[in-house]
Amino acid sequence: MKFAYRTNVGQRRPKNEDYVGIYQNAAGVRFAIVADGMGGHLGGDVASAMAVLHIGHDFEHTNFEKVEPIISWLVTELQKENQHILKKSKQYPDLSGMGTTFVAVIYFQNEFIIANIGDSRAYLMRQQVLTQLTEDHSLVNELVKQGALSPEDARHHPQKNVITRTLGVSAEANADVTVRRSQYGDYILLCTDGLTNMVSDTEIATILNNQQLSLAGKCEHLIQMANTAGGLDNITALLLYEDREVAAK
Repeated sequence: MKFAYRTNVGQRRPKNEDYVGIYQNAAGVRFAIVADGMGGHLGGDVASAMAVLHIGHDFEHTNFEKVEPIISWLVTELQKENQHILKKSKQYPDLSGMGTTFVAVIYFQNEFIIANIGDSRAYLMRQQVLTQLTEDHSLVNELVKQGALSPEDARHHPQKNVITRTLGVSAEANADVTVRRSQYGDYILLCTDGLTNMVSDTEIATILNNQQLSLAGKCEHLIQMANTAGGLDNITALLLYEDREVAAK
């Protein structure tokens, strides 16, 4: 499995509150995380860094090699980190109300776990078809699900940034966790809304399907496209590519 990532402040924000990390535990299992911080004078970058660094470093000290124990561990870690962020935000006025999205992939030989809280996304590109693996935890997505808003209107809705689930802010951290089979040639993209608000799924698919670009090149082109479209937010793109033949299970 190969990976690359790029993160960029964008065109409008004074600092980058996105945070990204890739970790490996004692059993050789890979764990990639992208977080998009929010809230407080300094809180966004603190919350996203806390989530990625704390959970990532804790993972490095595990030796899990099976899906079920890792899922249990991750759910517990997210609850623990949620409490850490809440405690820190109450200690320091500048951090009051801080929180962060969280999207991650834990990658095995034959399958992978996707976990998310908030509106940072995971996509799968398989056989040239792009599929969104996560559901946005946002007000506008709830309105789309209820039929009160079209997907196109949701892209430009004034309350698009209202998030219904985060790490921090709320007492509970309720992540969506799914397990999927992996295949040779898969691309998995983790990204923040600074990308998806600026670049359509069709445009993302075009870049991922461009075989002339390296993994890093694909990430760089996605960042460039988001900035060309306005770069209204911080932009992060992390790509994983399955370059091994996956054994039958």
